[in-house]
Order: sequence, then structure tokens, then C-alpha cells
Amino acid sequence: MKYQLVIQFPENSIKFDEIIKFENIIADELTEMAEVDGHDIGSGEINIFIFTNNPKFSFKKIKNILNANKIDNFIVAYRDIRKENYVILYPNNLKKFNIK
Repeated sequence: MKYQLVIQFPENSIKFDEIIKFENIIADELTEMAEVDGHDIGSGEINIFIFTNNPKFSFKKIKNILNANKIDNFIVAYRDIRKENYVILYPNNLKKFNIK
């Protein structure tokens, strides 16, 4: 897989068991095109990591899952796994993305 896609939430916006449930739903939905690599929690944020060859298409499928589960207040970005800088996919007006 060429890219790392990251879904980031504020730490207080989603419960731990919901994170695991959400990771499983994503893994089921993206079976052929991506691999959920796990999550980390800390510094006020939760990050879910996904490896994919098509981050924009993967995000489109993930966004449908987020909307269906009424999960909001999230940020999505991706990077080439050989590089450090992230490209922001959502929200469109966000200027900078980082992982603490």
C-alpha cells in the first residue's frame, strides 16, 4: 500500500468501544482496497490509521460510514508512506494537520 490515511477525532468525542467497532466496520467495508492498521489515543486526540492505494476513494467510503453512524467532528488526511507531509481531505477549510 502506498498511502497512510488517518482519521482523527478529539479524544472526548468517541468512546473506546466505539473506536474498535468503527475500525471493524471500516475493515469490513474496505477489505479489498485498504488495511486498518490500528489506532492511538493520547494528547487529546484519537487517530485511526489505514493503509491504502487510493486514499480519496477510501475516504469516500469511510465518510459514508461516519455519516451513517452520526460521527462528526473528525479530520481526515493522508500521506505517501515515504513522506512526512499530509494532504488534508476533510474538512476542506483546514490548513494544517499533524499527529501529536
